[in-house]
Amino acid sequence: MLHLRVICPAERTEDVLGVLAAEPGATHVVVLRAAAIDPAGDAIQTDVAREAANDVIDALEALGIDRTGAITVEPVDTVLSKSAHDAEKAAPGDPADSVVWEELVSRTREESTLNGTFLAFLTIACLLAAVGVVTDSPITVVGAMVVGPEFGPLAALAVALMRRKLGLARRSLIALLFGFPFAMAATLVATLLMERVGWMEFESIESLDQVDFIYRVGPLSLIVALLAGAAGMLALVSAKSAALVGVFISVTTVPAAGFAVVAVTVGEWRVAALAALQLGVNMVGIVIAGVLVLALRLRSGGDPRRLLEQARKERSPAQRRRA
Repeated sequence: MLHLRVICPAERTEDVLGVLAAEPGATHVVVLRAAAIDPAGDAIQTDVAREAANDVIDALEALGIDRTGAITVEPVDTVLSKSAHDAEKAAPGDPADSVVWEELVSRTREESTLNGTFLAFLTIACLLAAVGVVTDSPITVVGAMVVGPEFGPLAALAVALMRRKLGLARRSLIALLFGFPFAMAATLVATLLMERVGWMEFESIESLDQVDFIYRVGPLSLIVALLAGAAGMLALVSAKSAALVGVFISVTTVPAAGFAVVAVTVGEWRVAALAALQLGVNMVGIVIAGVLVLALRLRSGGDPRRLLEQARKERSPAQRRRA
C-alpha cells in the first residue's frame, strides 16, 4: 500500500474526503483540522492500495491540491489491518502490476539529473572500461558496466515519452548528451597520459580476443538491449533493485564508450565508429523496451472525473452548503 499525506485549504477538505470516500481502495483516513502551517490548511492522511493510487492522485490534482497545498506519497512496507486488506481486495488488479506514475516520474527525475555525482560515476565507468579493453579483461569491463549510471536517464526518457513530460525528457537528454562526451573526453586524456608515462601499452585492436564483442554490432546487440531495457523497467516499477544489477551487466553502453576512446588513441577510426554505433543501438533499444513495458502495464481508467463525480453525488446537502 501507499501512504498519502495531503495538505489542503479548509474549503477543499470536504472535496478531498469525498474523493477518498468514493474510492474503495482508500482506508485509514485521518483528518487534522487546521494542523498544517506551511502551507496553511487541514492535514489529511490515508492509506491507498497501489492499484487505486493513480485515480486518487489524479482526482486530487484535478482539485488543485498540488497547487494550493501538497500531496506526499510514501510506500508502506507492513500494514496489519483488516480494512487495509479489504481495500486492496476492492481495488482492481494486482499491486505488483501497478505503476504509480507520479512515484515513477519522481524517482526517474532524481536519477536523470546531470550533476557532479553522475559525471563522476560515468567517468569512472568509462575509465574502467578503457582499462578493461587495454588489458583485454572481461572482468574489468563488467565492473564498468555495474558502475555506469546511464540507465537512470534512459529509463527517465522512456517515462517522459509515455507521460509526455517534456521537462523530464530534456533533463534526461542533457544528462546523456553532455555526460557521455564529457566522460569520453576525460577518459581520452587519462588514457593518453597513462600511455605516455608507460602505465598502459596498447598497439592494435587485433590483439584483443576477450572484449572484442564490444564493438561488434549485430541483430543480437539490439535484442540484448531490448531484453535488458525491459527487465530494467520492470525492476524499476516493481522496486526489484536486485534485478537491475543484471541489467547493468547485460548492456554494452559504457564499455562501448570506453572502447571507442581506446580505438581513437591507436587510430582505429572504423572500430571507434562501430563502438559508438554499439553505444547508440544499446541506448535506443533500452528506451524502446522501457516504453513498451510501460505501455503494456498501463491500466485503463485513471480518469479523475469518475471519483469527483461520485464524491459529489455522495455528499450531503449540509456538506454542499459548507463547501
